[in-house]
Amino acid sequence: MRQRQRDGRPLNIAATWVGTDALGPGRRSVAWVQGCPFRCAGCVAPDWIPERAATAMWPAELAGSLLADPEVTGLTFSGGEPMMQAAGLAAAARVARRARSVSLICFTGFRLERLRADPPAPGVAELLAEVDVLIDGRYVAAGNDGRGLRGSANQRVLHLTERLRAWDADLVSGPRTVEVAVTGPAALMIGVPPRGFVEVFDAAVEKLAIDRLAAVDRLTVEV
Repeated sequence: MRQRQRDGRPLNIAATWVGTDALGPGRRSVAWVQGCPFRCAGCVAPDWIPERAATAMWPAELAGSLLADPEVTGLTFSGGEPMMQAAGLAAAARVARRARSVSLICFTGFRLERLRADPPAPGVAELLAEVDVLIDGRYVAAGNDGRGLRGSANQRVLHLTERLRAWDADLVSGPRTVEVAVTGPAALMIGVPPRGFVEVFDAAVEKLAIDRLAAVDRLTVEV
C-alpha cells in the first residue's frame, strides 16, 4: 500500500520483454509504455500511440518482472512515449536498482532541452536522473539509415552518465539486430528496425507461427 500511495497510480504498459540483445549493450529487459503525443509518420509501433488502457502495472511490479532473468544487466524504456509516464518509470528504475546494478536506456520523442526547460509530465527530472543513455528526437522515416539505436539520423544518443560510454560507436552507428518473438497468435518486434523491415517481420511471423500457436519462439535477424 505504501508503494501505491507514493507512486500515485499504476503505469500503463503496452508490452514488456525480458532478456534481449537487440536494444542496447548486454542482456536487457524492455518496457514499452502505451500512449504517445507525436504520431510520427512511419512509426513502427502505431498500436501503442493511442491514449488507451493497456496493462496496468505498479512500479515495483514492473521492476520485478523486468528482472525475472538473473542474467539481465540493463533496462530499456520505450513506447509509446516514456516521458508521459516519467514518474512511474523513475520509480520502477529506482526499485530495480535497489535489487541489481542495471544500466538504463530511454527513448523519447522530446529533445533533452525541452524536457529540462518545460517537462511535459510529472517526474521527468527524476527519470532523467536515472537514465544513462537518452535517445531523443522524433522519428523521421526518411532519415532511417539502418545504423545504431537511433531510429533516424536526426535523433541523438546522449550519455547522461559515463556508464555506457564505451558502447557509443555501437549505439550511434553500429549494426542493428531485431528479434521477432511469437507468442501464440501474437508477434512482438524487439529492436530498432531499418527501412523496409516490415516485409522481413511479416515473413518471420509467418515462419514461426505455423504449427506453433501455443508455443513461444524467437527469430533473430541481423539488419
